[in-house]
Amino acid sequence: MDAIEQRIFQLIDEHAEEIKEFGRDIFHHAELGYQEHRTAGKFAEALRRLGMEPQEGLAVTGVKSELTGTRDRKIRVAVMGELDALPISNASHTNSETGAAHCCGHHAQLTGVLGAAIALSDPQIKASLDGTPVFMAVPAEECVDLEFKEQLVQEGKIRYFGGKCEFIRIGAMDDIDLVVGHHSSTGDFEAGLANSPSTGFVSKTVKYKGKASHAAGAPQKGVDALNAAALGMHALELQRESFRDKDTVRVHGFISKGGEAVNVIADDVVLQYLVRAGNIPAIRDANYKVDRAMKAGAVGTGAGLEISTTPGYLPTVPLYDTALLESAIDDVLDATGGRRDPNDHDMTVGGGSTDYGDISYVLPLLQFHTGGMCGSGHNPNYDVANEDTAYLLTAKLFALITYRLLRDGAKEAQKLKEGFQPLFSKKEYLEYMESMLEKTVIEMEEPPKMA
Repeated sequence: MDAIEQRIFQLIDEHAEEIKEFGRDIFHHAELGYQEHRTAGKFAEALRRLGMEPQEGLAVTGVKSELTGTRDRKIRVAVMGELDALPISNASHTNSETGAAHCCGHHAQLTGVLGAAIALSDPQIKASLDGTPVFMAVPAEECVDLEFKEQLVQEGKIRYFGGKCEFIRIGAMDDIDLVVGHHSSTGDFEAGLANSPSTGFVSKTVKYKGKASHAAGAPQKGVDALNAAALGMHALELQRESFRDKDTVRVHGFISKGGEAVNVIADDVVLQYLVRAGNIPAIRDANYKVDRAMKAGAVGTGAGLEISTTPGYLPTVPLYDTALLESAIDDVLDATGGRRDPNDHDMTVGGGSTDYGDISYVLPLLQFHTGGMCGSGHNPNYDVANEDTAYLLTAKLFALITYRLLRDGAKEAQKLKEGFQPLFSKKEYLEYMESMLEKTVIEMEEPPKMA
């Protein structure tokens, strides 16, 4: 490693306690998507202490701040973290005020971005950069709390559920050339590539409308919305054999409202579903089949139906050239004595989704992951096991990758930018997202009058 890289490591180590304390604070004050006001405020405040002037309130709670004073400004690299947590009420570290818990590691990711900002804002280091790091804290990666997000859509505050989707839509990514992203891991290693493909999805709210009646005394006078939902879900199950294995289709949901009382026929039942697949044609196919099944539930019982479909995230596209990422990971692990993920070249499509997928369609995306967490992701037992790995190693990798992209005339960043073939322009991206905004309505049939 050169002298600047050694200086990056030194600065992060010198600020280790400050960085860790930021991570602890965010970890214990988890907030849900588009509600991360405290988290965003803490991040922006920390950047101001480094002499930056962050933009706040992007896509409701997002933060964006460029590092000024670099040698050249022709290339702009986003160093991106996420703000939100999960609605997990029974973790030991759940925020009692919000019911949220950081059981996906976004707190560690954001802490790594701040640690990188501390290092890269050093006068000696930023004077060696032939481009501009742009530090970002993006809201709402987790597709949860859908009713709240639907309300924000109705109020005109957002258009799409994902924070990165909104950053693309509102133009916050228009001046960015490359993005560096991160994920936390519970694996038995310290760091590795995070360059595997993953599914994309659409989100669905399915509402069945029936007619209430006494469930025992006069069931013939009612229309049972819960029966309609059950029939729709059964029809969906019978579709599953038509999903191709190679498309990694995942359709899963739950009943968020199932009725009011055991002796009243349910007249208002709500289902929430995510429809995932590893490519856009398969997403469209599965989405069509889910709608068809849910319509069958309504037609078969005479219930009314409203299906609202909202675009979720795009499948993640692996970066075509990971040489810089891999050398940075190997050098950091050599310096710290850590282990590399032995499976980080696995190209199996992951069943989960992330709005980093949307970024990967329009910009070169360099992703890595670090360990330091224990338990299982999206589980109450998820916790911090090693702060040095979770926070400091993440910061060192964010900073080192960004430095190597922007040193020596930003030649590595320029090479990746020139070799990248976007799958969507911004215009095409927005056209796709709008095409997946759908609403289907079937009116309820009144039951026939009986003598």
